[in-house]
Amino acid sequence: MAFWIVTDACSDLPVHYIKKQHDLYIVPMSYQIDGVVKEIDLTDETLAGRVKSFYDQLSDGKVATTFQVNQNEWVDHIEPLLKAGHDVLMLVLSSNLSGMYATSKLAETELRAKYPERKLYTFDTRCASLGEGLLVHMALAYRDAGHTIEETFQYVQDTAPRVIHWLTVSDLHFLARGGRLSATSASLGSILKIKPVLNVDPNGRLVPRMKVQGRKHSLKALFEKVENTALSPETQTMFISHGDSEKDAHWLAERLQEKLHVPEVLVSQIGPIVGSHAGPGTVAVFFLDKDGSARLDAVEHH
Repeated sequence: MAFWIVTDACSDLPVHYIKKQHDLYIVPMSYQIDGVVKEIDLTDETLAGRVKSFYDQLSDGKVATTFQVNQNEWVDHIEPLLKAGHDVLMLVLSSNLSGMYATSKLAETELRAKYPERKLYTFDTRCASLGEGLLVHMALAYRDAGHTIEETFQYVQDTAPRVIHWLTVSDLHFLARGGRLSATSASLGSILKIKPVLNVDPNGRLVPRMKVQGRKHSLKALFEKVENTALSPETQTMFISHGDSEKDAHWLAERLQEKLHVPEVLVSQIGPIVGSHAGPGTVAVFFLDKDGSARLDAVEHH
């Protein structure tokens, strides 16, 4: 019997992708900028233009804050699926970046008690943005190949540690505001045109790994990470997300396809939830690694 896969708006999946899927539900999220609270619904056809406006506001110096999905909101979104007789697998933003996994587990407990005949599982993806989206993509394919909810739950547990995130940012001050860099380092790095290259560690935390000089070198570093650590690039779909930096994202996508023969690269915007913390100009690439070691690469180069 088929089941629903539910994720949150941090997955940054594009609307054209979502429209092609079945039994996929994405819980909206909200943010506030310039005193106005706005909702991110990934199924909204007008979202791309609104995200562009969001990045223009950030570039103009506006500060955005984000809201996590609380327990009651999870219940409101999941209960209709259970009530209609469906089982549900929830794939949630990394618990080390947000408290949403904790609130989703509270909702799971509440709903299991109310619908004991239904199957409901919640998984901490330890992923973000299109890294979370890539895990959702693989879970959908696995489910649609005929696997049960229990088998798919086990599959995402086995696969999530191998979903690799590498990214670079344009403005260091956004990372400083989020506590990833000191204000002094951000100011000095900006003067020297230093661009950090970061990844997500096994616990789902964003960690600076390398420092390179100049934008082009940072994009090349992302390519080299894929080249050196990806599992059979010519056989896997890769995702790239960007913060109003479409040209650079497509440069990386084309390079992956031309040099490594990656058959499909999905490129999409980083939405306001992650974009509030990463800032305009962020480019990130997501893929499966060879042996699970890429998230453990903790060597920082200067």
